[in-house]
Amino acid sequence: MARRSRRKGHEDEEHANHERWLLTYADMITLLMVLFIVMFAMSTVDTQKFQELKDSLAGAFGGSPAVVSGGAKPVGASDGMSPLPDDLQAGNPAGQDSMQKLDAAAAAKAVRDADRVRASRNQQAAQKEVQDLRELQRLITERLRAEGLDNSVGFAIDERGLVMNIITSSVVFPGDSAELLPEGKRIINALAPILGLVPNHMEIAGHTNQLPVPTRNYPTSWELSSARASSVVRHLIADGLAASRMTATGYADQRPLVPPSDPQSVTRNRRVEIILLSEQPAEVRALLPSIAGNTQAN
Repeated sequence: MARRSRRKGHEDEEHANHERWLLTYADMITLLMVLFIVMFAMSTVDTQKFQELKDSLAGAFGGSPAVVSGGAKPVGASDGMSPLPDDLQAGNPAGQDSMQKLDAAAAAKAVRDADRVRASRNQQAAQKEVQDLRELQRLITERLRAEGLDNSVGFAIDERGLVMNIITSSVVFPGDSAELLPEGKRIINALAPILGLVPNHMEIAGHTNQLPVPTRNYPTSWELSSARASSVVRHLIADGLAASRMTATGYADQRPLVPPSDPQSVTRNRRVEIILLSEQPAEVRALLPSIAGNTQAN
């Protein structure tokens, strides 16, 4: 009987040890399930659900919701980064508005900085262009002076480029005629070598004054002004300039150099212009008149 009792007791002891191992295994499975639930809950970007999970975990472990911060660190813990202000937390409408305002302000500043850089570059390019045009003007003036043709050409710099005004007086063109006189040919011959130093396109524009003088050789002043511009183009081509660089245009009396009420308008508005066109972008060309006005020619 004693043996039976010992054998039965031994079997009971082994059975109890076996049940303890099963309890440990069940506890481990339960903890793993809890871990996966927590990881799943933390993976969502829904801040409201995260807050609910944080509060429930804090209550389950006997603490207050304020003890658990971010689901990982106690209050006061720091990872070396300053926390965002409350109004910039994700999911907070006020924070989203603040972020949008910051983004808009940064974008506006970037645009202003880009505009300042572009304006500075345009200003520098315009200053360089005026210097180059002034140098070309100086070379032409010296050539005219050497030929004894001082004051036969007027100069200006506008948004088109360098404008050379040849007053079509009786020494350049006869009345009602587009045939260059010897003095006019001398002026064109003096200009051509200097104009050949640069590749810029040129516009040759003919103008008449406002006097209603009838023409016999041309139907109107439109044809006369166009014919005089074409005559200058033909002479520049004969002096070696490429025809592809030039265009001829007649404006009649529609673009006066001085107001018709000015006593000098009769002579000064009757002219041919040779415009050496600037090759700069439009925003740079727009700056040329103001810079040229502040930079007097030598």
